[in-house]
Amino acid sequence: MQQVRAVTLPRPVYPGSALMLTRSCTQRQFLLRPDPETNNAFIYCLAVAAQRYEQEVVIFTQMSNHLHDSIFDRHATAPKFYEHFHKLLARCVNALRGRWENFFASGQTSVVRLETQEALIEKLVYIATNPVKDGLVARVDDWPGASGYRALIEGTPLRATRPRHFFAQDGDMPEEVSLHLTIPPELGDRDTIIEAVRAGVAAVEEEQARKRAASGKRVVGRYAILRQSWRESPTSHQRRRGLRPTIAARSLWKRLEAIQRKREFAAKYRKARQALLDGAPIPFPFGTYRMRHLVGVTVAAAENLS
Repeated sequence: MQQVRAVTLPRPVYPGSALMLTRSCTQRQFLLRPDPETNNAFIYCLAVAAQRYEQEVVIFTQMSNHLHDSIFDRHATAPKFYEHFHKLLARCVNALRGRWENFFASGQTSVVRLETQEALIEKLVYIATNPVKDGLVARVDDWPGASGYRALIEGTPLRATRPRHFFAQDGDMPEEVSLHLTIPPELGDRDTIIEAVRAGVAAVEEEQARKRAASGKRVVGRYAILRQSWRESPTSHQRRRGLRPTIAARSLWKRLEAIQRKREFAAKYRKARQALLDGAPIPFPFGTYRMRHLVGVTVAAAENLS
């Protein structure tokens, strides 16, 4: 009997996509536990990677054992961006912690394409309120880790200096970087989105406060979070082998449209891959990333994704 080997489906990478990215630390350890050096390193590495690959960062949150960020991938360079960001951050914080093992969990970075403005707002609220929903702090602004919420709302830049514990003083890395969070006009009116995000964050904070009052539970609090050891992990159970969504859309039709586009991409990709193996190559579908960059295959012309 022939053994069937599971193969990961290819990820299409489309220019002009709003994305939410998530990556967890290995063994769920608190390797990103907030402290001045880690917070600074997080913003520095994010800003350097975003500038290098021309990514427009919308928002981010540095949790103790995972990270979230949302970007606008104007030039279809997201894989290079988050590979560089995560590699830079891992090496930098490992040096700070005096460790050498893998920093992030071995699974792929979660990449979710935000198909509608409603989905964008929902995920921006989700990213901002992650510390509140996890019962760590009562308000978003109480979180001691690096967060882009206030900078996004107020339109103020974030600044970070070159981490001295890792980068050479006479190297080519910038001494200081600035990170400007933005809502590109392609995603909608900035003021409208900002107001919706602000209202969504306030609603989550109020809802969680009601739940705590009803249950008698208290938040962990800034002081306890800052005192946690980075070697520790949460004691709560983590769900595994669940669904890993790659699209977000409340609209049924938008969601069905995105699912159909994903299926068509996979079918065209399989056909092109087989043709390549057979020695009669045909263009790979628009959105093919890895094969284009590593092998140099021909890719079909751009399609209308709106």
